[in-house]
Amino acid sequence: MQPKTDLLLRITPTIPSHPLVSIVIPVYNEEDGLDELFTRLYLALDQMAKDLQVRYEVVFVNDGSRDQSAAKLATQFEKRPDSTRVVLFNGNFGQHMAIMAGFSYAKGDFVVTLDADLQNPPEEISHIVKYMLSGHDYVGTIRVARKDSRFRRYASKAMNQLRDRITKITMTDQGCMMRGYSRRIVNLMKKSKELNTFIPALGFTYASNPIEININHEERFAGESKYSFYQLIRLNFDLVTGFSVLPLQAFSLIGFFLALGSATLFTYLIVRRFLIGAEVEGVFTLFALNFFLLGVLLFGLGLLGEYVGRIYQQVRKRPRYVVMGVLEQDESQ
Repeated sequence: MQPKTDLLLRITPTIPSHPLVSIVIPVYNEEDGLDELFTRLYLALDQMAKDLQVRYEVVFVNDGSRDQSAAKLATQFEKRPDSTRVVLFNGNFGQHMAIMAGFSYAKGDFVVTLDADLQNPPEEISHIVKYMLSGHDYVGTIRVARKDSRFRRYASKAMNQLRDRITKITMTDQGCMMRGYSRRIVNLMKKSKELNTFIPALGFTYASNPIEININHEERFAGESKYSFYQLIRLNFDLVTGFSVLPLQAFSLIGFFLALGSATLFTYLIVRRFLIGAEVEGVFTLFALNFFLLGVLLFGLGLLGEYVGRIYQQVRKRPRYVVMGVLEQDESQ
């Protein structure tokens, strides 16, 4: 009789002989750098198509730009209508919603997201696609020798460590949007109806065979970052509150110990009053303690408000974005 053995079933998706790679690029007020992006992007993609025997398409999403970005995207579509699609929002809905819209219009077997500021070189796309062709359904990236300011690098590192401890999502560099996703993961993200989400973390959640690779990082070609300090804080709040309830649990634990400490202090002061009598020493210490407890209370209310606010936004069921129009080639012709 044959001994029983444990069998590991690994399902490998079938990859077409000439798969289609979709490049999704959100655009917001990037007119000064778009011409350089077009030149480098299509040159790199043409070379990738030749080397890896793949086809490609580029899906630009204009996120309510107030400059001439939409006009430049339309001109590029006219030059390369066979491999270019332009989605036009009627307002500014944010980078992550622009990428979600790009997912809805992308038709590729693999999807690679890329920022329009050229800090992540388009030449790195082929490296991501190689790993996806080898069977990885999620390719994360780590920026090597980052060209950002020292403050942004340290802040990014701190948020990476905080996220790693609070959530079950392990990403070395959460701020890099240049990543690769399989069609299965893209379809799952499209089914997610969250109004506020963090796409790299959501994609990692659905991945079964993820990998991280190093990529180059360059100076911003033109313009300035579209994320203010406040927006970066908001983005990380969305990440933490969208993927973990640990902050609420931690605050409950803090509240328990503070309540226990306050009860102990109250008991001590009562006993001291009966033993020593009325006194005024320590009044300022009590004020400081009172202000500390009030600060903790207000922080807790704000944290609770983050979760309640997400519920409020979700139950309204408003559309995540509104598409004004799409420039694409008529496939019936």
